[in-house]
Amino acid sequence: MITAGYGWKGFRVLWKGKDRMRILGIESSSLVASAALVTDEVLTAEYTVDFKKTHSQTLLPMIEEIVRMLGIDLASIDGIAVAGGPGSFTGLRIGAATAKGLGLALEKPLIHVPTVEAMAYNLWGAQALVCPMMDARRRQVYTGLYRMKPQMETVLGQTAMDAGELADLLNERKERVIFLGDGVPVYRALLEQQLEIPYDFAPAHMNRQRASSVAVLGLLAMEGGGRFGGSFVVSSDDFEPDYLRKPQAQREREARLSPEGAAARLPGDR
Repeated sequence: MITAGYGWKGFRVLWKGKDRMRILGIESSSLVASAALVTDEVLTAEYTVDFKKTHSQTLLPMIEEIVRMLGIDLASIDGIAVAGGPGSFTGLRIGAATAKGLGLALEKPLIHVPTVEAMAYNLWGAQALVCPMMDARRRQVYTGLYRMKPQMETVLGQTAMDAGELADLLNERKERVIFLGDGVPVYRALLEQQLEIPYDFAPAHMNRQRASSVAVLGLLAMEGGGRFGGSFVVSSDDFEPDYLRKPQAQREREARLSPEGAAARLPGDR
């Protein structure tokens, strides 16, 4: 039984006497497009595609298909959890626009879920350090470090860093690591060359972004007073993606126009 009230800048949602919580999850931070519906402790549906189609072509049809197959009213959801970044600037913007549009139309709250944290949650229960890696180009990765037992613990919050520096950091920690994400095939040779610790790579069914993990973290935030780990509830109007760094074109423009902008350059920027 859930009885709670949360307020954010005048935005108020009440759950009174409800015997279930239903969360829609949206993930579009990379090439993967994924939508899922979680009802309490049950993954009711998940639709994931890892293919070269724009998320504007895939997300809404996925959600519509889930609703059609389950025979439910989309208005029956309690909130919309969306991968809030880091990741592809275009993908994050499309996911945010989709979630904000649905949130406003349905008058439902959004839950901002850190992309890297949701990826790590794919490996809930792992008895090793979990290290998601998203390819951010030019030897950069979006990454973080997490422990999953006895509960999820953030060792290093999501950040952008050089792949070689990440390998050095892991060697210093001297712990077994499990890697996942689209950065693994890009930097696998580098990891195999530099790592001096035991490590594994997650298998195919859990090595990419999944909307189900986003939805579960969103549900935990809704049930936990508006926050769980790095996930937090927010109104549709106030939701903003967390890009972690500026787009390359903006960094290059700032570097050209001002001395201060040179500090924003990364290796490979012109």
